[in-house]
Amino acid sequence: MLSKIYDKVKTFILNNWLFLVIIIGLNLLFWVDLPYVIYAPGGAINVENRINANTEYDSEGKLQMAYVSMIRGSVPFLLASYVIPNWDIEPKSDLTLEDESIADMIKKDKLYLQESIDNATMASLSLLNKDFQINKIHNTVIYVDKKADTKLKLYDEIIKADDKEITSLNDYKTIVESHLDGDLINLLVLRNGKEKNITIKVYNTEAGLKTGISLVTTYDLKSSENIQIKSKETESGPSGGLMMALGIYNILTKEDITKGKNIVGTGTIDADGNIGEIGGVKYKLIGAVKKKADIFICPEENYNEAKKVAKKENYDIIILTDKNLAGIINQLKNLK
Repeated sequence: MLSKIYDKVKTFILNNWLFLVIIIGLNLLFWVDLPYVIYAPGGAINVENRINANTEYDSEGKLQMAYVSMIRGSVPFLLASYVIPNWDIEPKSDLTLEDESIADMIKKDKLYLQESIDNATMASLSLLNKDFQINKIHNTVIYVDKKADTKLKLYDEIIKADDKEITSLNDYKTIVESHLDGDLINLLVLRNGKEKNITIKVYNTEAGLKTGISLVTTYDLKSSENIQIKSKETESGPSGGLMMALGIYNILTKEDITKGKNIVGTGTIDADGNIGEIGGVKYKLIGAVKKKADIFICPEENYNEAKKVAKKENYDIIILTDKNLAGIINQLKNLK
């Protein structure tokens, strides 16, 4: 019985070997990734649909955060990028820091997303003069340079530096800058639920004194509004912070700042409401236009590029920018 099946399979392969080779070759072309990715225009996500709070006012329009589409670097897609407008090839190495794995990059960007949610919550509640509590601060190590002279590990949480509590990256930078080249800083860190004492050496670079690590700061927050922001497993990064802050502000306020308009935007935000630069503004603007946005919001650092793209493509869209959350809200309120 088995020998008959074997003979049939063998005969089929011999008679159809060219077809099978083509099928296998096509599969390899689609599923084997080269060391590149493709950036392409993305879309927009309605942030107010993601926010839950004790107080919720309705909006006539939409507040949406823009995103960039990232396409796998297989051969067919790479070839297509030479034909399809605004499909741009980038090396995968540009996505990660030196010696950083893709898995660590994903985990890092998840922490950046949580940081942006926390900052958006604090910035919007502060602007509305609503109270909130910070129950705990997490300063998580997301990168350790090979030049760093320390036994710190990824995802250690720094509690203190030289016996001073660290509440933000700026606190840590201030302590580093108070030392001299070659000095040791004493750190108290939390690793796997246990506190450890570790040192790290300060060294001089062209950009000033450094220790060779990067941190992300997240918070355990509590407020009377009990704000919760949902995100999908595939979402990460800090660039939605500004739009989340606008969304929180708008659902907690009787005056609807959308005024019935479709508003799409991008930008990082800190706890004080300062707006920061993002990448891929071209793709986000093109995606916003495809989503029929009336207004596009971006950081000041990205404004000139966005205006240049809008002029080149002859887009009929209002582009707004400002340094902080309050400034953007005032501009939206003043629009007719």
